[in-house]
Amino acid sequence: MHVVVPFAATDPKTRLASVLTSTERSTFARAMLADVLTAIVEADAEPTVVSTAPLDPAALSLEGRLLDAVSVAVDDRPLTEAVNARLPADHDEAATAVVMADLALATPEALERLFSHDTGVAIAPGRSGGTNAVVVSHPDFRVDYHGASYLDHCEIARDVDTHLETIDSFRLSTDIDEPEDLAEVLVHGADTDRAPACLREFGFALETRDGRVGVARLEESTRE
Repeated sequence: MHVVVPFAATDPKTRLASVLTSTERSTFARAMLADVLTAIVEADAEPTVVSTAPLDPAALSLEGRLLDAVSVAVDDRPLTEAVNARLPADHDEAATAVVMADLALATPEALERLFSHDTGVAIAPGRSGGTNAVVVSHPDFRVDYHGASYLDHCEIARDVDTHLETIDSFRLSTDIDEPEDLAEVLVHGADTDRAPACLREFGFALETRDGRVGVARLEESTRE
């Protein structure tokens, strides 16, 4: 299956600006992207990174089979337009998946489950009503990532008279946008994953406060 992976290459993850510098956010975003691409390739799918600026896959520390399997297309249009330009246009075209680049907890198994659905549209919604991953087979279905996009996509599926399957997956529902999301990366990320290793290199560790697990920075870096 072909998988589109949108990526904001310039000034990514602005909602993490209170805890990460601009350089750190860029490094962390690329670490998450590398983990997502690894999971996609290990799920036997073919990813294309749709980047807002030129991006060298080799700079993501991808090697061998992973590096060979990843292609990059530069498209600086808004997310909705860039994705819609790559969805199936007729019934003869194969299904296309779209997986967001900040799904740091994604595993090959979770993605294989998503990719296995041959319904008109299959969606893994985010925790706040967004659309974290989608597989589109129906040629009339087009995405709209504004606002509570999962609900919008349910309505669009009804409008084009196609079935929408909702995929209940903790790993695909967890996108990393806010400072409190960093704890999920350290709790659930694998030892070999790049994103948790990146956070640990920045000095982050788990901390329990008021009975809740969060993160604390053990060694404050020089802020920009």
